[in-house]
Amino acid sequence: MAQRSLDEARVSIRIQLAALWGSVMFLYLCADYFGLYVPGALQSMIAGQMRPLGPTTQGLLVGTSLMMAIPSLMVFLSVGVRARISRGLNVGFGPLYTGIILMTMWGWAFYRIYGVLEITFTLLIVWTAWRWPRAGEVGIDEGQMSHPIYGR
Repeated sequence: MAQRSLDEARVSIRIQLAALWGSVMFLYLCADYFGLYVPGALQSMIAGQMRPLGPTTQGLLVGTSLMMAIPSLMVFLSVGVRARISRGLNVGFGPLYTGIILMTMWGWAFYRIYGVLEITFTLLIVWTAWRWPRAGEVGIDEGQMSHPIYGR
């Protein structure tokens, strides 16, 4: 019986970027969920404090909501806007969120674990977007690009 191998379908750069942003968002959600189990976290929330940012205000909640909405929107924007815009957004927001993670990942060990994973993925976003082939490059389409995770 002949051995058959799985089809290695090419994954477009856009889908790679959307999947990376989706993964980052899942990691954020898991870290925040487990953060609720840190002693004192719920009491602080009930007391109207958003540690370490201070008293919970509408402005603070709007700001943090906008900060967390951007990675969610990047899942769509990575596939839904023109390539040049998508590349620019990914190259711009990837380092920004790497910096945010570096500022917030300290404390309990589980935050550091999630932080390392989130940083790895945000840096992969920048690397993937930076290496996005330009139209007309000889012999290259976006599915043939070398990538450390997606192969070739």
